[in-house]
Amino acid sequence: MARIQITGGRPLEGTVAISGAKNAVLPMLMASLLTEKPCGLSGVPHLKDVTTSMELLAQMGVEISLGEHFRVEMEARELAGDTAPYDLVKTMRASILVLGPLLARQGVARVSLPGGCAIGARPVDLHLKGLKAMGADIHVDSGYIVARAERLRGARVVLDTATVTGTENIMMAATLADGTTVIENAAQEPEVADLAECLISMGASISGHGTNTITIEGRERLGGYDYTVLPDRIEAGTFLVAAAMTGGHVRVVNARSDTLDAVLGKLEEAGAKIETGPDWIELDMAGRRPRAVDITTAPYPGFPTDMQAQFTALNAIAEGTGVVRETVFENRFMHVQELQRLGADMRLEGNAVVIRGVEELTGAPLMATDLRASACLVLAGLVAAGDTVVDRVYHIDRGYENIEEKLRQLGARIQRLAG
Repeated sequence: MARIQITGGRPLEGTVAISGAKNAVLPMLMASLLTEKPCGLSGVPHLKDVTTSMELLAQMGVEISLGEHFRVEMEARELAGDTAPYDLVKTMRASILVLGPLLARQGVARVSLPGGCAIGARPVDLHLKGLKAMGADIHVDSGYIVARAERLRGARVVLDTATVTGTENIMMAATLADGTTVIENAAQEPEVADLAECLISMGASISGHGTNTITIEGRERLGGYDYTVLPDRIEAGTFLVAAAMTGGHVRVVNARSDTLDAVLGKLEEAGAKIETGPDWIELDMAGRRPRAVDITTAPYPGFPTDMQAQFTALNAIAEGTGVVRETVFENRFMHVQELQRLGADMRLEGNAVVIRGVEELTGAPLMATDLRASACLVLAGLVAAGDTVVDRVYHIDRGYENIEEKLRQLGARIQRLAG
């Protein structure tokens, strides 16, 4: 099993390009199921979750080819069946996103209950509730969600919580429904809005995306798309935190500052000087140690849960004491025990961790437990004295494209070791 070794102590300096947003790419790939017309998606990152999605679509009869710069061409003229099998779905929770498009396109879908990161309960009941409101008959049989509907009907769907994948699944299904669907308490994340823009390019009628109320006027059919995904705000945020932790000076390009307001605000609070342009963000710590910051995660436009672990690592070496509260997932502090192995002074209190910054961490062998935790441990390794080795890095490959190569471009001493 591959590992990543980091020798800490160098400030990061230079420019790094941000890849396309994984959490926007995955639903856009699944949206190809809504039409028999060709679809082309540019800016696709080369990630494990992306290749898993393409394998899943190929099994379902979608013809897929890769162009330059990992552009993906898809055509779903005839689907091979109605089933998304367990062997692929178990590795990636986002596989549930085939449910809405498949049901809307052909009236029946069998999708295995999903797997993915072990960061707490992420039930799919809100997806099912929304599709039932649109007239679907749904039951669970031998671990598979089985959904049927001759044609979905427009409906008012009120989500109990602002679920991202739930909003996306219902929105995609509603594009082919009979009538108007209104999703209330919809997720407002930039990736949801980007998916809506992709669907609009296919001929869908969608308004209100980016707010908590999305309206979709159903169509008889949709065309294909030729679309470029937005940059990955979590990858950009991760590299900016890495620069802040190391006292460095980094510019991230192909990045949108308007999707990172909460993160940039906390970095400035930590003492970073930040400048932004139309497609870049620059952070300069001028060699200074960051100041501790308090964080409370919340759905967008609040502070993203996917940046919580990185700021936990930042607080570990910051001046002062910071409190990080997790309100989105109930089991997302598994990285705390690993950071303590490096010498971090942290204390868990319910859904919060109290962190008293120390001047120096010391390298040690670590084990990644989920995608963002693995990034957090790599960031800690960048500032720890000596060598840090992070095991189970298959987690990081699910969400970061060539992270060690990009960090080496910025001067980090980091390498991947064979298992």
